[in-house]
Amino acid sequence: MTAPYTIIGTPFSTFTRTISLGMQHKGLKYNQIATPPLTEKAFEGHPFGYLPTLIIHEIDGKRVDLKLRESHAILRYIDRVAPEPKLHITSGEGGALVEEKMWEFVSFVAFFGFPTVEYGVVKPRVGATDEGKLSDAEVREQIKEGVAKLRSFLALLESLMAPEGFAFGARPTWADFFLYPLLADLRMIPEWEIASPRIISWIEKVDEIPAVEATRAGTLSVGARPW
Repeated sequence: MTAPYTIIGTPFSTFTRTISLGMQHKGLKYNQIATPPLTEKAFEGHPFGYLPTLIIHEIDGKRVDLKLRESHAILRYIDRVAPEPKLHITSGEGGALVEEKMWEFVSFVAFFGFPTVEYGVVKPRVGATDEGKLSDAEVREQIKEGVAKLRSFLALLESLMAPEGFAFGARPTWADFFLYPLLADLRMIPEWEIASPRIISWIEKVDEIPAVEATRAGTLSVGARPW
């Protein structure tokens, strides 16, 4: 039987993995077309060549092959067609006075965390390591400003998290699935040394979710590269 969905995006893409995590967690079957951003295949899905795109093959029994772009739009669709297990919080859960605090966290990760973690630290470190021309000390000097920003960003996130467990307490939410791909990448480089005990206990908790193992192939966690 053909899967009802197709994800366009390399597993190396953190936003693609966020969507894959959500679909795996909710038991939604899909095929995946692994492509980096800004390729011909990426542009076939997204008008700007970004990742991911979710292709919805049928609606109400009719073949449509609808392309849904942008992670926030995709997750809203996922939650509507598969409301359980729930990836939202309710007011008061995990110390959040209103449920919108989870979406605030998600926005911080998506719009500020991605450039801070990936472009500020992970990609420069991985690129320099792969090239093999600079010493560790030289790489650290090159990315020290990025690491300083990263340290501040992680402290902000920690201030918004529940004191233990997942980001908002006893069960995973979209907050965890947006943050995990970024910090799983960070864990693979020496700069993971700045992670606090709370961040470390959080990522180890998320590691236990079956969807994490199901989406690990093709990521930096197993030494993969996007090309």
